Amino acid sequence: MIGQGYYDTVTPAVIRRNILEAPAWYTAYTPYQPEISQGRLEALLNFQTMVQDLVGLPIANASLLDEATAVAEAVLMMRRANKNKTAHDGKTVLDADCLPQTIAIVKGRAEALGFEVEVADLSKGLPDGVINGVVLQQPGVSGRVFDHTAVIAEAKERGALVTVAADLLSLTLITSPGEQGADIAVGSAQRFGVPLFFGGPHAAYMAVQKGLERSMPGRLVGVSKDNAGVPAYRLALQTREQHIRREKATSNICTAQALLAIVSSFYAVYHGPDGLKAIAETTHGHARTIAASLKASGLDVLHTSFFDTVTVSVPGKAADIISASEAKGINLRGIDADTVGISTDEATTAAIVADVVAAFGATVADSVEGFALDAAVERTSDYLQHPVFNTHRSETQLLRYIRRLSDRDLALDRTMIPLGSCTMKLNATAEMEAISWPEFASIHPFAPESQTAGWRELITDLEAQLTEITGYDQVSIQPNAGSQGELAACWPSAATTTPAVTSSATSASSRPPRTAPTRPPPCSPA
Repeated sequence: MIGQGYYDTVTPAVIRRNILEAPAWYTAYTPYQPEISQGRLEALLNFQTMVQDLVGLPIANASLLDEATAVAEAVLMMRRANKNKTAHDGKTVLDADCLPQTIAIVKGRAEALGFEVEVADLSKGLPDGVINGVVLQQPGVSGRVFDHTAVIAEAKERGALVTVAADLLSLTLITSPGEQGADIAVGSAQRFGVPLFFGGPHAAYMAVQKGLERSMPGRLVGVSKDNAGVPAYRLALQTREQHIRREKATSNICTAQALLAIVSSFYAVYHGPDGLKAIAETTHGHARTIAASLKASGLDVLHTSFFDTVTVSVPGKAADIISASEAKGINLRGIDADTVGISTDEATTAAIVADVVAAFGATVADSVEGFALDAAVERTSDYLQHPVFNTHRSETQLLRYIRRLSDRDLALDRTMIPLGSCTMKLNATAEMEAISWPEFASIHPFAPESQTAGWRELITDLEAQLTEITGYDQVSIQPNAGSQGELAACWPSAATTTPAVTSSATSASSRPPRTAPTRPPPCSPA
């Protein structure tokens, strides 16, 4: 229950077995060749339609990595696309309630590219100065939900573009970014059936207003007709990877991400608008129960309008409460010594709620009145009205739809695939089978180190083996695709960055000293 952009979810068995664990899907070729990828492209078109409906914007892509890097891509996009001469070179303003990892990533990009970033509490309005773009978070990392309409309107009056980083599940209950006036919406589809995986990989999304589509990074699936007049899927406005067109490309994400986007799209197809809303209402209801119970016991709940995250003031007692909850098998978020965050999700149960409340020394309240979403942010518009989201309600119906789409693809279960260097076909079955084991899949990336020793041992051991094989001093497996590896290697500040994980088995002291290489000119960070 740490939250902070990562939530437990339930992958329906029909999706887990027939997509995530099925070689017809995890070995399918990337959609560079649409004529042999019609099934995957239809599933990705479903993903785009799902995103467009939920965020209230007309155009969405299907190939970004995670929320933090998607926000960074949106910031760079605002800087490319803003045609206002006054605001073009202005600063980027981030809401102080953005996810901490998002703020860190954007600041890193800004330092490398030399533009100003200011972090401010945007519930109080915009800061002074010339502004190129604004990033808001809905809901905020604190859990707070507020109406962004006024601050978005103010930003546009001052010539800025606006991005909202939005939680897709919350948007079944909360007014969409597009309806509030945002130019761009980004976020993660992780909680739509994609396991936590200790932080990734997960599929992110980006959606934009019309007029911005040619500046949008990644891939966009479109619909055309073949020479017989039959509808056919293709990649529209495709920019390919950074290593193919360095100075012009805007995509750095491998199509292996397609597998995670496809899982989340089938999750929406299976549950439909009513099912997704029911999950959101249950999640919100559990959060309201926690907040009402803690308030009834005399604790200070810091926000009254929230979706799934409750922030509580517990002066000097945060560490004790976190320890008490951990003893019950529950992780809470320690914000500081006086503040605790609690995030509910699809896997939260009434028993878990009771244990959380008990960790604070309270009991579950009889009444959960109060803590409803403000009327100004309650969603009234429809979403997911396309038949595909309202047809496949039973497991067998979805199973047949999955099979029908896979029959339109070429994958390793049918034949050898000679092209592509970074597709999922390179992974053996023995490697893939572990990704759906709950012992691996349900680990939160910010879980205490005492709970992640196995994951970290696997990472360190693999890095040590690759270091020995390649003869380098250090190997990082942080990038999730070859294109991301090139992006990391080409980034101007990459050569001076200290690796996050260092293996004692690969220390430089065990090798002869090396002379420093001549550093080549940095690649374009486009």
